[in-house]
Amino acid sequence: MIRKKSLVLVSHCVLNQNSVINGWERAQGGFNSIIKTLINQDIGLIQLPCPELIHLGCNRPPMTKEAYSTSAYIDLCTKLANDQLDTLIDYKNNGYNILGLIGIENSPTCDTLTNKGVFMEIFLKLCSDHGINLKSIDIKEDYMEGDSEFHLAF
Repeated sequence: MIRKKSLVLVSHCVLNQNSVINGWERAQGGFNSIIKTLINQDIGLIQLPCPELIHLGCNRPPMTKEAYSTSAYIDLCTKLANDQLDTLIDYKNNGYNILGLIGIENSPTCDTLTNKGVFMEIFLKLCSDHGINLKSIDIKEDYMEGDSEFHLAF
């Protein structure tokens, strides 16, 4: 088996829209067209954890970044980010190319660009501190599986 050794990190809900708060899901399972595009390019996917789901469960209410900015949630995000960092360091040390990160626009946890979410802010800083500078793109807030185009910019 020959490995391409190319990876993309994805916010949890890219592969599992069941983790999104009720009424905010935009696909029946995952964002199939995005996932298929990556798989068709022989790119491995690393699914990041969903801190919101871990912290408050499936029936959590919509919340803002400020509402999530509690010490308990920040501690959880820091632990989860460190766990992911250890995996990335191992991949980097073994010659893997980490192409980038797909986040979720305006997510209080997983926005990577506009107003960095709680988890992504911690995770991206940890990565940067360890010499891992990730290109990131966010799935737009109005993206709906099957109705919209998504272009990867890695």
